[in-house]
Order: sequence, then structure tokens, then C-alpha cells
Amino acid sequence: MSRGRDRPARVQDVHELAMRMPHVTVDYGTGDNPIYQVGGKSFIFFRNPRPDAVDPDTGKRYDDVIVFWVESEADKQALIQDETSPFFTTAHFDGHPSVLLRASRIGELTRAELAELVQDAWLSRASARRAAAWLTAHPPA
Repeated sequence: MSRGRDRPARVQDVHELAMRMPHVTVDYGTGDNPIYQVGGKSFIFFRNPRPDAVDPDTGKRYDDVIVFWVESEADKQALIQDETSPFFTTAHFDGHPSVLLRASRIGELTRAELAELVQDAWLSRASARRAAAWLTAHPPA
């Protein structure tokens, strides 16, 4: 993802960008955390603190994890392989096509990078017809 001259991303951008994608609905999980869906399939959700995602120094559960679906294991690995990247995964998500991002690190992305991540998450879960229509209307630059 290119850094560009864009401003740092914010959590509010996740909500705005997800809702700009077509056919999106929002459900709410435990703790009233939003779950963004397309065609009844989640593509982004805000996760409750879980024992598998903890601060390595304090052991405290992270309370700000956002889950983004990805297209493939290769896409997942591309995002998490750099240890300085804000993306990570846990054993709980082994074999699951998603990456995790702490809200406290979202500013390490630009808004444009976050927009690409949200769009890719949506595309990975949308029906082939919806994805094709969106890609036709928004050809890659």
C-alpha cells in the first residue's frame, strides 16, 4: 500500500468507508460492536476483547481489535509478514481469511490505504455479480 500524501486514518473512517460500499447493512454484536455485512456476510467487525489477542507486556486483552476479511491467505500473509506493520493475526484466526488491526494503530495507515482495505474486504465477501458491478464502476487506477 502506498503512503501517498493522505492524512492518517481514523476509526471513524472505517465506519464511513464501510457504509459507502453498496448493499451494506450493519448488525451489532455483543457490546454493541458494529458488524458490517454485504449480502448477509460480514466483511468488517469490531471484536470484543478475547484471550487470544493480548498485550505481550501486560497480558491485558486488547479492547480495540478490528477484523477485516481478505481475499486469500496470500493477501493475509502480505499484510502480516512485516512485524512493523499494524496488521496481525492470532492462532484463533489460523486458516481464516482475515487480518486484525488495533484501532490504536489505525493512524499508521493513510485514509487512502484504509479505503483500499475496506474495499478489498467488501469485494472478498460480496457476490460475484455485486463485485463485478462495483469493479466496473470503479476500475483500478
